[in-house]
Amino acid sequence: MLPSSGAAAPGRARGRSRKVLPGFNLTLGYTLLYLSLIVLIPLSALVIKTFGMSWEAFWAAVSSPRVLASYRLTFGASFLAAAINVVFGLLVAWVLVRYPFPGKKIVDALVDLPFALPTAVAGISLTALLAGNGWIGQYLAPLGIELAFNPNGVVIALIFIGLPFVVRTVQPVLEDTEHELEEAAMCLGATRWQTFTKVILPSIFPALLTGFAMAFARAIGEYGSVIFIAGNMPMVSEITPLVIIGKLEQYDYAGATAVATVMLVMSFLLLLVINGLQSWQRKRAGGQ
Repeated sequence: MLPSSGAAAPGRARGRSRKVLPGFNLTLGYTLLYLSLIVLIPLSALVIKTFGMSWEAFWAAVSSPRVLASYRLTFGASFLAAAINVVFGLLVAWVLVRYPFPGKKIVDALVDLPFALPTAVAGISLTALLAGNGWIGQYLAPLGIELAFNPNGVVIALIFIGLPFVVRTVQPVLEDTEHELEEAAMCLGATRWQTFTKVILPSIFPALLTGFAMAFARAIGEYGSVIFIAGNMPMVSEITPLVIIGKLEQYDYAGATAVATVMLVMSFLLLLVINGLQSWQRKRAGGQ
């Protein structure tokens, strides 16, 4: 009897060693329950409410001239802001990684300020700066430059809230780039521009794409920082989230859910793109 019990003990030990995370089933159950209560059930209610509409009513709600104008502004301004952030976010990340200077840690911390700052506070601050009687706007108004209460204000607000996504995505990749490759390119006669475009840019390009997609996805759902500086004029400077709020205030719940469903689908597609870009970036990093 003793040999048999002794032989069974290693088998039981091997069975227990396969459970890397103790209580996995319980924690998985809590995770799914939490996600269902916080994410899945509210989004399902939105979709179910939309499916209660006829196709004609749905199409009329999501394709009215006012809604289409808000789509053009929301997606156009978001794309432009994300593209600008790619350029200047790369510059900020480059300076933070490559150059030591006094106050570097303070500048590095300021990059994350849009993450912590309430979006309404950001909108009020930008309006106070850029309005016609603002600290900066009062000098631009005589020149005919208006940066507030029009689509320009929307783009500026979206640049403000989207910059950290590009900087924080590109910065660690720049830190991991091999300086020996740059030195080798310089030794072979490459100019600084050739070294950047042929050596550095290919290695950080996936991170730039990811940062662009994240900034774009964040911008299309922004509300708080935009409504104060946009002017909110229908067909001119009205973003889609404000259209949804307006429909809710008018008790047009079906129309609000229809437009919200369109934004939900677009956000989900962008999420898939971001995940795909991050997977591509990891594969490139692993291959190198």
